[in-house]
Amino acid sequence: MNNVSLTSDNLSQISLSTSTPVSVIMPVRNEERHLADAVRHVLAQGYPAGIEVVLAVAPSSDATARIAREQAAADSRVTVVDNPSGRIPAGNNAAIKASRFPVVARVDGHALLPPGYLKMAVQTLAETGSDNVGGIMAAEGVTPFEQAVAWAMTSPAGVGRAAFHTGGQTGPADTVYLGVYRRVALEQVGAYDEGYQRAEDWEMNHRIRQAGGLIWFEPRLRVAYRPRGSVQALAVQYFNYGRWRRVVSREHPGTVNLRYLAPPAAVLAMAAGLVAGVAGLGVALAGPPGAAGAAGAGEPGLAWLMMGFVAPACYLAGILGVTGMAARRLPGRVLARLPAALVTMHVCWGVGFLTSPRRLLPGRARSRPGLTGGTSRRTHRGAGPRRRPGRAGR
Repeated sequence: MNNVSLTSDNLSQISLSTSTPVSVIMPVRNEERHLADAVRHVLAQGYPAGIEVVLAVAPSSDATARIAREQAAADSRVTVVDNPSGRIPAGNNAAIKASRFPVVARVDGHALLPPGYLKMAVQTLAETGSDNVGGIMAAEGVTPFEQAVAWAMTSPAGVGRAAFHTGGQTGPADTVYLGVYRRVALEQVGAYDEGYQRAEDWEMNHRIRQAGGLIWFEPRLRVAYRPRGSVQALAVQYFNYGRWRRVVSREHPGTVNLRYLAPPAAVLAMAAGLVAGVAGLGVALAGPPGAAGAAGAGEPGLAWLMMGFVAPACYLAGILGVTGMAARRLPGRVLARLPAALVTMHVCWGVGFLTSPRRLLPGRARSRPGLTGGTSRRTHRGAGPRRRPGRAGR
């Protein structure tokens, strides 16, 4: 593939339409189960203009690299680049640099694009003047546990009222699932920050909005997503989500809302309650004190300690209540696994948020690699909102 030299200056003059070709970037690692299907769904889009797919392959313990090479050999529209670090942001940047078209669509190696996805996304970019368009992560499970996780991921009880999980009205948003970007928007913010291991999409979308850009949620853009298949895998996923969302909140003060604070607050309340409750239980099991005066003084304290169990009891009652409400929609085998899915998501996200160390992103004065040499964080923050032809007065 011969790359075309693109800069922010000439890209800003491009008027988008469905005759604008699209570069699809896919960072992949250990995706042998889904990669071939994911690529097939992209190539079968029926998009009026050209499509290219750039696979950024990380070191994998399965046949992902071989499958990626086979996809490239079978179709000239598919290109493979290496992502030796294995990090998603680095893979995204490597794929963007190897791509050549004015629109860049981010797709996961286990995501299955529905027919017409790219056409609708590019039309929405053109009609709204937005810099990034995305829709809903439509979680769909195969096994009973995956189906339980999918229900939790699409319910306010599992993830709060995040539009890209639960749906909502079309319009401006903080972030969206995956994303179809104007390349110029990626150029202007220096693309993905490779210091992030999770939350890289949210963080970059925040920088785009800081620079005066527009992120647009379009609920008709639904992309099938395969949830984690075990409690252990789900726990690791949500622990890392919470850990890196705390990093984002440190990097961008003022971005934290109640939805992000609910899991760590619940974890703190339950932990404090359990400590108090266990202490009170220990006092009760130890028997009455030797002196009557001490006993009288200890009874009120003992009662308060025993009340510590109220917090975890209320949380578990809430989980059972949500499970009861889901009983009409889920078969028994899925319903039986729903409490484990919900508790794992809530607790692991909360613990990850609370224990996130400050050393995760040291030296924030460094420059991002970017697409054309990078832009420093301080330079970006000092830049005013940009204006694109056709966006006057927005």
